Amino acid sequence: MKKLVIIVSAITMVFAACEKDKGYYLSGNTEGFEDGTKVYISELGEDTRAPKVVDTAVIKNGHFEVDLEDTDVPNLGFLRFEGSNGSVLFIEENQKISFDINKDSIQNAKVSGGKENAALNEYMGHLKDLNQKYMKLQADSREAMMKQDTAALENMQATQMELRDNDKVKKEEIFKNNKDSFVGLMVLTDMLNMKTHSATEVKKMYEELSDRIKQTPLAKKLKENLDQMSATDVGNKAPEFSGPNPEGKEISLSENMGKVTIVDFWAAWCKPCRAESPNLVKVYNKYKDQGLNIISVSLDRPGQKDKWVEAIKEDNLGAWNHVSHLEFWKEPIARKYGVTAIPATYILDDQGVIVAKNLRGDDLSNKIGELLSKS
Repeated sequence: MKKLVIIVSAITMVFAACEKDKGYYLSGNTEGFEDGTKVYISELGEDTRAPKVVDTAVIKNGHFEVDLEDTDVPNLGFLRFEGSNGSVLFIEENQKISFDINKDSIQNAKVSGGKENAALNEYMGHLKDLNQKYMKLQADSREAMMKQDTAALENMQATQMELRDNDKVKKEEIFKNNKDSFVGLMVLTDMLNMKTHSATEVKKMYEELSDRIKQTPLAKKLKENLDQMSATDVGNKAPEFSGPNPEGKEISLSENMGKVTIVDFWAAWCKPCRAESPNLVKVYNKYKDQGLNIISVSLDRPGQKDKWVEAIKEDNLGAWNHVSHLEFWKEPIARKYGVTAIPATYILDDQGVIVAKNLRGDDLSNKIGELLSKS
């Protein structure tokens, strides 16, 4: 009898150990996939640029499961299915995470399990609802434009502003409730990328994240971006830089300061930049004798110096200095300024302090005139 008790105890311990191992554990029910279909489990890599595959599972009788190594910190996870487009987003955590997935609507998969994924469901639901409202607004705007219904268009502009304000409030609410969650970090990243909040605002909220979340690759990347972008917030001194002009001569910002200076990021391939060129020329010609200077930084591609030079000529931009390392989005000056979209414009006073950003058309001209009148 004693021997039997020992054997039963040993078996119990084995099962307990197995259950304990199942911390980070994925289990999915699927429809429409053939038996033998591979499921690729990926996570956001250290460089945060692209997911990397960490494991695979196989669908059998409409089901798959995989027990993965426990994770020290949460991370963004992805499920991708052999022979199918689209992926399922989830957050890695030491819980059993369950999926219900239909091959014909992978994007509508249901994810459950753990507080991280509950928070993710709330956030993704908000983004989906917001996107649907924006799509309807765009469709209504096109119809109003065709009918030349000015009143309707004005109402839609007000609605768009309301949507933006509501989105900002909702993001702040979700962040407030998820400072020790990967979702809180995702919200901050979206705030910065979608420009619903300034880099200074996001940086302040970043400090409220838990130390655990700050250890994730995405948090480290966000911190790096925030340090760069907050350095070029209005009120800060513009970072010094230098780069080669088309003739190969090194040109610096400090050597090109005027009473007011425009630092303009653009590229020959950028249609919105080229569309803004005539206004930039107009502003320069209007204020150059009063102390306006411009230095343009191009994000043209490697090996395409000829296109950069030709664009300067075509757009009549040759009256001021141009620099570029011809490294596309890896342009070191653009990275120093945290530039993620072009055109991007920084207006500096005579001390090199950034006083305005990303003004266009009459707004740019009026601001330059205002600054020069005070100098």
